[in-house]
Amino acid sequence: MRKIATFLLLAIATFVSAQDLPYRLEELTAPDFIKAVEKSSKTCIIPIGVMEKHGAQLPLGTDLYMSREYSLRAAEQEYTVVFPWYYFSQINEARHQPGTISYSPELIWKVLQETLDELHRNGFEKIIIVNGHGGNNAFLNYFGMAQLSEPRDYSLYWFRPEGNREIDEKAEALTRHDPYDSHAGNSETSEMLATVPDVVHVDRAKQQSGVDQDRMNALKYVYTGIWWYASYPNHYGGEAWDANAEAGELFINEKVEQLVEMIKLVKTDTVVPALQEQFFKEAADPLDTKQ
Repeated sequence: MRKIATFLLLAIATFVSAQDLPYRLEELTAPDFIKAVEKSSKTCIIPIGVMEKHGAQLPLGTDLYMSREYSLRAAEQEYTVVFPWYYFSQINEARHQPGTISYSPELIWKVLQETLDELHRNGFEKIIIVNGHGGNNAFLNYFGMAQLSEPRDYSLYWFRPEGNREIDEKAEALTRHDPYDSHAGNSETSEMLATVPDVVHVDRAKQQSGVDQDRMNALKYVYTGIWWYASYPNHYGGEAWDANAEAGELFINEKVEQLVEMIKLVKTDTVVPALQEQFFKEAADPLDTKQ
């Protein structure tokens, strides 16, 4: 009887310990890190942002706050290890604004690649990027394709949430329509009010213009890197003075719901790893690839 009681106590202790296991990587002890890798099904999230101006009303780290908020809320529902704030990313278009920390293209590439390599060396086989910065989109697309340049023993996934018209309409009913809602506008300011209201200054939202200046409207069939500056030199796209925390919660919860579903799918995914293995095998000797 005593042995059974001891076994039950140990089982309960183990269960409680597993339940209490932190999902923030920086909070894990080394022994707990081993447990976390297994509990997460060897899956990790890197929430990516940047240090950049967000109008006059939001902090420089807005993208960091939001990408990590989505990640932490999702990890609480579906256990996944969440990497600390990651701010080594593309922000050349805001170098004219105070507080922008813009690393070289070579450095941001190398740091991200070495971070992935180190996470894999520590046991993770599936890595999810949760991006909070629109200026990273082209960089991350190419970086993702470049993962095929040499064999990898891990798989990289990028969370790409889809819009929800119903949520947009509900949120807009709580605030107002923002015709330029692209950067530090009503939506993003609302999400920050729902996350860290103490660092948001909605009363300053009218201090600078967030109207699209459309200074390249005479150019057709053209892409140039100066496009964002041409439209929003204040690095503010929107009219955020009616931002609302309740609307922000709607936007956040919609993204988190999608991210939780994605994490579950990634954990059980066998397609991407198998396709990568086949691809790298064929790429090593393309003349043997079936035609």
